[in-house]
Amino acid sequence: MELDVASLWILIAAALVLLMTPALGLFYGGMTRATGVVNMMLMSFSAAAITAVVWVLWGYSFSAGEPAIAGIVGNPISDFAMHNTEQSELLAAGFAGTFAMISVAIISGAIADRARFAPWLFFVPLWVTLVYAPVAFWVWGGGLLSADGFLGSIFGEAIDFAGGAVVHTNAGIAALVLALKLGQRHNFHDRPQPHNTPLVMLGAGLLWFGWFGFNAGAATTVEQAGLIWVNTLAAPGAAVLGWILVEKLRGSRPSSLGVASGLVAGLVAITPSCADVAPWAAMLLGVLAGAGAAWAVNLKWKLGYDDSLDVVGVHLVAGLIGTLFLGFFALPTEESAGGLFYGGGVAQLIAQAATLIVVMVFSAVMTWVIATVIGKFSPWRVAADIEIAGIDEAEHNENGYQLVSK
Repeated sequence: MELDVASLWILIAAALVLLMTPALGLFYGGMTRATGVVNMMLMSFSAAAITAVVWVLWGYSFSAGEPAIAGIVGNPISDFAMHNTEQSELLAAGFAGTFAMISVAIISGAIADRARFAPWLFFVPLWVTLVYAPVAFWVWGGGLLSADGFLGSIFGEAIDFAGGAVVHTNAGIAALVLALKLGQRHNFHDRPQPHNTPLVMLGAGLLWFGWFGFNAGAATTVEQAGLIWVNTLAAPGAAVLGWILVEKLRGSRPSSLGVASGLVAGLVAITPSCADVAPWAAMLLGVLAGAGAAWAVNLKWKLGYDDSLDVVGVHLVAGLIGTLFLGFFALPTEESAGGLFYGGGVAQLIAQAATLIVVMVFSAVMTWVIATVIGKFSPWRVAADIEIAGIDEAEHNENGYQLVSK
């Protein structure tokens, strides 16, 4: 079989999405203390490496195999190690694997500067297997939340084109659970600041670049790809303005961290709706997501949960906003009557909300169970003196910056 244009685009899109995980490492690495940048970036890289192995062995089967266990997961045996996967299907399988990589890597930002590396290495394969893969199967693989699934047939099928629920809400709620599980950093009330904002902005820029593959990789027509491209351009730009607006209303000056975080919040919000809203609506969504995420990240200081790198505000809250937005502004199609403001009634809004609730409850419970079990034999937190001195030297015998040669 010759390589056609559609297959070539999936190859390119998969490479773009693969770039997002090291880009996330840069984004997160710049936000930590200088003594934790190596640890933070290694969490992203290790997440990609471990997930690649898990995905080939059984993760893909769990997320896209024939329904098993009453439609809860795909059959893990049917495509174990992809031995029965058609060669024509391998492209899609590899593309899907890059989504699993970035999803679990997102979680690491909530536990920066205080988590040991060993428990993370156990957490990644367990979370991808027991949380991400089932949720992906429910929404995208014909499982519980699909049109023919048990819950989807009751509440309706949600629109989640590229992962507002499967990726960002799922990872965001897991991040919140881990942050609560590990507790506050020693300097939490000092409101620690990023050590390298240029690194943060570089990471955000590379994420934006990769996100065009993330959103448009599954496009089936030129027209759909064009809409996705424009929306992925417009929403994050508008989100930056929304974030800056909130900063100004608080009496602060526009910051590089705010611009980078607003950009990512806009990308998160447009992820589920990139193929299903008009460009003007994408800009409205961006403003709402940027402002909403900027407001949400401030909650951790008031409520006392230490989400180190604002995963909850940027991914969970923006993911919720973007997914629910479709209930109001989804364009009518042959398969859907559209959102409330397009005359489609509340059916789509109910489907979106129901999917989010199911995903959040499942992810929260399973993440807590996984983290608790791991913590029984491999404590999550570093010792207090190591946390104060910096985690890189103790965990990796390395430093991010060697300013004087030995």
